[in-house]
Amino acid sequence: MDKTTLGAPGDTLLDRALDAATGARRTVLVGARGAARSPASVVRVREDPPFGGPVSGLAAALDAVPASAPTTLVLACDLVRPVEAVAVLRTALVVPSRSAPDGWVAVDDDGRRQPLLALYRSAALRSAVDALGEVDGASLRRLTAPLDLVEVPVPSALCADVDTADDAERLT
Repeated sequence: MDKTTLGAPGDTLLDRALDAATGARRTVLVGARGAARSPASVVRVREDPPFGGPVSGLAAALDAVPASAPTTLVLACDLVRPVEAVAVLRTALVVPSRSAPDGWVAVDDDGRRQPLLALYRSAALRSAVDALGEVDGASLRRLTAPLDLVEVPVPSALCADVDTADDAERLT
């Protein structure tokens, strides 16, 4: 099942994720080329190897992000309320914090980091991918562990994603 197509026409999970990325200079979508439709302005990439996991997909996406991009929004396409979640993350950018963190990561009500709901300094994220070496099957938590990330409290309701058929039914 392609979770990105779930939801009402014009309000699919993919539509919501793309809305959350409004204002991005470039939007990169990782996944099968025959999967959910996306606007022509969206760059589509495939993880290498196919089905290599989220770090593999992230590495492929970074290859399509210009080297000059200061930050990269990493956003799972199966989030139910990504527009609101990203808005909370963006507010953290205007709050004074320690100097030059490597990024800002959502932390749910249980204190769990959400590495697929985060803004990273592009150069730091690229360095972390390079340092990891093998991306096939690699853990996102291992990838992001060495990064100096500002933890941004985001209500768990905004971090909710679709993992099961029951989750999908709640969308309709």
